[in-house]
Amino acid sequence: MGSRRLARAERAVASLELPDAVFKTCPWQPRGLIDTGLRQWLRCCAPALGHRRVIGMPSRAVDEAWHGLILCTALYSDFCGRAYGRYLHHHPEGAAPSTVAGATDPMHEQLGRTVVAWSLVAKPGEHCVMWDLDERVGVETPWGVDLARVAAIEAAAAGIRAGRRVRPANVSIVQGNIA
Repeated sequence: MGSRRLARAERAVASLELPDAVFKTCPWQPRGLIDTGLRQWLRCCAPALGHRRVIGMPSRAVDEAWHGLILCTALYSDFCGRAYGRYLHHHPEGAAPSTVAGATDPMHEQLGRTVVAWSLVAKPGEHCVMWDLDERVGVETPWGVDLARVAAIEAAAAGIRAGRRVRPANVSIVQGNIA
């Protein structure tokens, strides 16, 4: 995925003003942490769209905020055009058309692709809040990604980008792309 596309998405996410309505069905606090998670998710979606692959949502709290953003239809449509050049569809687990690449993959594979997407969009030293956000904000049945798995996937992705052939058993990536 081209750096210009990632930069375009980064600018659109940074300039996105989120109205209170986005958080209407998202009761967890602190809201700023969920805001950060939503923005990180939207950044991760850029390389996923570029590779035309479904990635998995690692946080129920972020998913609720994303639903709120989608319901602000004019704002969301405008944001998608500015960030990705097209509409970003929401595919709840098991509801994506079978023609969407990766949509029928097990959730652990989709979440692995989210980790890879994060490795492509993260700024140096930036911490991803999505992996354990639900536990941190008190979601009753938290989603998330085990931090040891995140570290293994990030290490494998870095190795592939550096030209090494690395593939731990619990990592689902191909040549540094979301696969």
